[in-house]
Amino acid sequence: MPSATDELIQQLYESPPDGFVAARTAAIDDARKSGDRATAKRLAALKKPTVAAWVVNLLALRKPALIEELVELSSSLREAQRGLDGAALRELTNQRRQVVAALVSAASKLARAEEPSIKLPLGEVEATLTAALAEPDIAAQVRTGRLIRAATYAGFGEVPRPRLRLVTDEADVSADDAGDDGDAEVVEFPRERAAAAERRRREFELRRRELRRELSNAQSAEKRADDQLERAEAAERDAGHLVDDLDAELAELERKRTEAQADVARRKQARRLAEREAAAARRQVGDVQAALEDLESDEPE
Repeated sequence: MPSATDELIQQLYESPPDGFVAARTAAIDDARKSGDRATAKRLAALKKPTVAAWVVNLLALRKPALIEELVELSSSLREAQRGLDGAALRELTNQRRQVVAALVSAASKLARAEEPSIKLPLGEVEATLTAALAEPDIAAQVRTGRLIRAATYAGFGEVPRPRLRLVTDEADVSADDAGDDGDAEVVEFPRERAAAAERRRREFELRRRELRRELSNAQSAEKRADDQLERAEAAERDAGHLVDDLDAELAELERKRTEAQADVARRKQARRLAEREAAAARRQVGDVQAALEDLESDEPE
């Protein structure tokens, strides 16, 4: 049975990411006020998910059976790959596309119901689910419902066959028209076509290296931004706690000031009463002294 903290964490990752930081800060404050430092530390370590990660989390938490179906299909695909079963692999690949499309649709509906106005990066959601099919580790992360960013995987899936034009002595025939029996006569491309193909290949490799470099730089920048955000959030929390502590101290000082003012008022009243009593006593002394002097002046000889 999940603990209250686990349920709270699930609620954080089910809720739209715009309110994540505020909700986490409130939960941390509640834990600190109750003296539960372990829970406060655990909550402080949670990271805000991207919108795409939130959509996948929502699917994993609300529709876990669909994720299990994805995992089962992933196992079947890996077995077909290991066994080099082409027919099974093609069938499972088609099924993969259908399952991923259905999951993206289900996730989109859940997210729209939770936050109708949010812009959904469904391409990243699809990429994450596809990556979960290819990598057991990613699938395990998806199942937790606590992803913080989308995942990608470039080494999985079918490689499309290019439609090449073949040159024969009689006429040009496409590779698909030639069939699988290998009866068509295949000759090399002319030098110009070979050079053009090589140029396109080099351009493709160059562009791929550039994009991978950009992706690496973007991921590094994202990590730095996440780290900076965490530090800023921690500093904000600490500043907020300091303000709360100072407010409490100010309230205590104000209470003591009020009590001191009341004590001053009581002592002032007591002093005035003592002054009146002292004046009355002095008058009484004067009256008694005067009476005594009158008495002594009339003393018989």
